[in-house]
Amino acid sequence: MTDPHSDLLAVAAPYADPAGWPVPLRFDPVERWYARLAATDTHEVWALSWLPGQGTDLHDHGGSAGAFQIVAGELTEETVAGGRLRPHRLAAGVGRRFGPRHVHVVTNRADQPAVSVHVYRPALRRMTRYRLVAGHLRVADVAEAGVAW
Repeated sequence: MTDPHSDLLAVAAPYADPAGWPVPLRFDPVERWYARLAATDTHEVWALSWLPGQGTDLHDHGGSAGAFQIVAGELTEETVAGGRLRPHRLAAGVGRRFGPRHVHVVTNRADQPAVSVHVYRPALRRMTRYRLVAGHLRVADVAEAGVAW
């Protein structure tokens, strides 16, 4: 029998309705809003809201595997392939799994707000931000949990 927590998208599924969250959904005009919804010994769950134009830097998840589900709106994920960023549009209802070495940028390029749920295993302890220079990833900085978020 498969452990349901082994599929991080399955862990995200019960959080697809913001009405059931332990915190109210918010949209912040200055920066992306985020809140931790749950934490266990094996994973943690985060909610994020994205107004048009809001996004992340190029980053990894410090060795954590993860998944994210688009709850509302549309996001664009860009991953590095062949020395450049390749975009992938993700609409509401679509989910994406990734391994512990995944590096990406996520942005709301649409004209409507978006909401997503993210699950990480193990819990995030650090995230490395990168720059893409001449087709190669270069570390820009490392953010630590409890300090940067």
